[in-house]
Amino acid sequence: MNGHFLDAVFSAQNIAVIGASERPGSLGATVFANLRVSGFSGGLFAVNPRHEQVQGRTSWPDIAAVEAAIDLAVIATPAAVVPEVLSECGQKGVKCAVVLSAGFGELGDAGKRAESRLVEIAREHELRLIGPNCLGIMRPSRGINATFSRSNAKPGNLALVSQSGAICTAILDWAEAQGIGFSAVASTGNAVDVDFGDLLDYLALDPETRSILMYVEGVHNARRFMSGLRSAARMKPVIVIKSGRHAEGSRAAMSHTGALVGADDVFDAALERAGVVRANSIFGLFSAARILSSGYRADGNRLAIITNAGGPAVMATDCAVDLGLAVAELGADTIAQLDGFLPSHWSRANPVDLIGDAGPERYAQALSACLEDRSVDAALVMLTPQAMTDAEGSARAVTEQAEKTRKPLIACWMGDRQVRAAREHFTEHQLPHFTTPESAVEAFAYLAAYARNQRLLVQVPGPLTDRSPPDVRSARLIVQGALAEGRRSLGTLEAKAILSAFRIPVTNSVRAETPGEALEAAGTVGYPVAMKIDSPDITHKSDVHGVRLNISSPEHVRNAFLHMVEEAGRRRPEARIKGVTVERMHDSPYGRELMVGVIRDPVFGPVISFGSGGTRVEILRDRSVALPPLNRVIIQSMIARTRVAALLGEFRNMPAVDLKALERVLLRVSEMVCELPEIVEMDINPLIVDERGLVAVDARFAVDYPESEAMRYGHMAIHPYPADLVKQVQLPDGVNLTIRPIRPEDAEIEREFVRRLSPQSRYFRFMQAVSELSQSMLVRFTQIDYDREMALIAVVESEVDGEGELQVGVARYTVNPDQASCEFALTVADEWQGRGIGWQLMHELMEVARLRGIRRIQGEVLAENSTMLSLMERLDFSIRVHPEDSGLRRVARRLH
Repeated sequence: MNGHFLDAVFSAQNIAVIGASERPGSLGATVFANLRVSGFSGGLFAVNPRHEQVQGRTSWPDIAAVEAAIDLAVIATPAAVVPEVLSECGQKGVKCAVVLSAGFGELGDAGKRAESRLVEIAREHELRLIGPNCLGIMRPSRGINATFSRSNAKPGNLALVSQSGAICTAILDWAEAQGIGFSAVASTGNAVDVDFGDLLDYLALDPETRSILMYVEGVHNARRFMSGLRSAARMKPVIVIKSGRHAEGSRAAMSHTGALVGADDVFDAALERAGVVRANSIFGLFSAARILSSGYRADGNRLAIITNAGGPAVMATDCAVDLGLAVAELGADTIAQLDGFLPSHWSRANPVDLIGDAGPERYAQALSACLEDRSVDAALVMLTPQAMTDAEGSARAVTEQAEKTRKPLIACWMGDRQVRAAREHFTEHQLPHFTTPESAVEAFAYLAAYARNQRLLVQVPGPLTDRSPPDVRSARLIVQGALAEGRRSLGTLEAKAILSAFRIPVTNSVRAETPGEALEAAGTVGYPVAMKIDSPDITHKSDVHGVRLNISSPEHVRNAFLHMVEEAGRRRPEARIKGVTVERMHDSPYGRELMVGVIRDPVFGPVISFGSGGTRVEILRDRSVALPPLNRVIIQSMIARTRVAALLGEFRNMPAVDLKALERVLLRVSEMVCELPEIVEMDINPLIVDERGLVAVDARFAVDYPESEAMRYGHMAIHPYPADLVKQVQLPDGVNLTIRPIRPEDAEIEREFVRRLSPQSRYFRFMQAVSELSQSMLVRFTQIDYDREMALIAVVESEVDGEGELQVGVARYTVNPDQASCEFALTVADEWQGRGIGWQLMHELMEVARLRGIRRIQGEVLAENSTMLSLMERLDFSIRVHPEDSGLRRVARRLH
């Protein structure tokens, strides 16, 4: 594979500062001075036609005059001349440019037009652009400080990516005081070209980066953002802080879901599916980084708290409850063990109060007992300096116990001077420690959230379930019919017809346009009945007194019809009143009212919500949110996060509801939003569920034409598992073969596949000696982003037990940064070579790439790999000697 284009930025050999200046305090003077004093050992060139020298260095009149190949150009000129300067950089062959200059999109339409011109120039010259209106970039380990910040970051293993230059400088200043170093710093500014996705791609594989910190104000391209985020989070911890959590005004919404689910809910849901952690403050950002960089991983959220004072333990407990953590319930054996050495008046529960005279031995014994308890996932050890306290000795006891366990262990030594040596000991032994109970508990909450979100990250649901397929065609015709009539909302009967098409149980409704038809409908469905106003213009029927329940006689049916139509016309005179719908009252003595909804977020596309239902949903505001596609793991997590979840089990005289039926409905709604991009908003409210099953009593849909129909599932932030690419193939010798996209759960068969390869085959594939895949390589190979890469594996039924699968080949491609070409790799198991598997895999892989708009597929093959080169010839690839290595062949083929 080729190197990343951002190597030219973060590993630049020659840097030119265009607009370098002598004027103190100017942009050009500051950035040039930063590069001079930061220790950059490469070539540094000042470009300014008004000076012969800048800060003691030769100044060149323009970039073309510089007598060296420039990797990175830093542009600090007035906005008006940036297009001309960028064009000169392109003509010079500069690979990347950082535009610090402001005066572009942030100023309005004229600035946006200027930005568009920059993008045109960059694409014309195949030059990548960071900014404009950005702080710049840093690579401390290489002495690169191409920013106008007054802070010069020290080397470290944290990467920082920020949309805001001001926040970036504040974080750098804070980190400098705390002694925190960075592997890379990047300010994206207006991000007209290089954005979060590109930077995350690079940092995911950057060996200097252990964790990634991000400050986000907004997302321009949800699919690229999610792709980059998910790719990076598979490799290392990513922590995000986002501003604008509370919008000043709520958007107009046609459904309860639209009113309930805000942009911040959706952003949280996106981060959960990306496997990252969200912090709410700069301090929290670094707390999360500290705990996640420790190497600790949590198996659950049950916390044991061990302390020598009651007050701090109460504070820690309160914080844990507020953050949704569980204070572990210690087992009887643990309590008995603690009874053996603690004072008789100890708390005999969690938090474990060791009493004020606790010494190192008591700390060690209590910590050991708690960590051995299976109901404890992690321990927080706290100390307040008292007259008899040995703070440093107790710290040593804690680090000794930490070496004996895999469970996370967090310290909180409160105070300052008296515990300073203890904190230095914790730092020396790399044990996470904090100064307050709240910050320590918050750190564990980040660890628990990371574990939960990582489990969600590896879920790759398909667009459709394996059960009876939905009638997508009928549902689509209903939606398209409404849109063709100029309607943006569906009637009750249309809404229920769509639910039925997706196999969601509904109550049977009959439309009545006159009182007589209402009487006939009530007699047909059976008393008692519910009557609801029928109007495509009225979304919330109860707002116009348009709902009548438990009507048990013909007289009441007639009166209800007349009063409802009259009242609706009076309250909404512009609305088209078609009559009413009549349905039999659903009898459910133990039913719980729930709501399932959908909104189309302007950034992340369709979002599914679940929570309490009924008429008070906007008051109760009980909901959880997830990005589709869903599967049972994601659905169970959604349900568990709501308050109504506590009512779904057995309590008092009410039996537990049919949770499997509820999960099926959420799966069906996931199918619906995958297949119907026209859905803008949807409510199923109420969805009544009991021990016998469930039924959708009412539903409403808002629809519109999708923004783009260029690619299937293009309306979604997360690409579903491409089940449509699964194919059954019979080889010429009669062996049945399945070719399908790889999944995360294929990790073991992928590992075994590589292990079974001969040394020569492994060398041909990896071009170096590889005995087996490392864990990081296994993650990269099996947890892929189907939007920008593809791995097709060929599997046969295992001969060992006849139940599992045996992988016999794999072909994969990764889209290059230009989005128009891709790099491929192909490997077939030694004992399966010569049977047509390689040809079949490549044929399918090229077809997938072609359908996704990729114009060129290319790769590198060792010259001695004659079998692969022969296959490339049969597939009409061009074959050329690699310009930099005569032992390699560059193979390529156009797809369009």
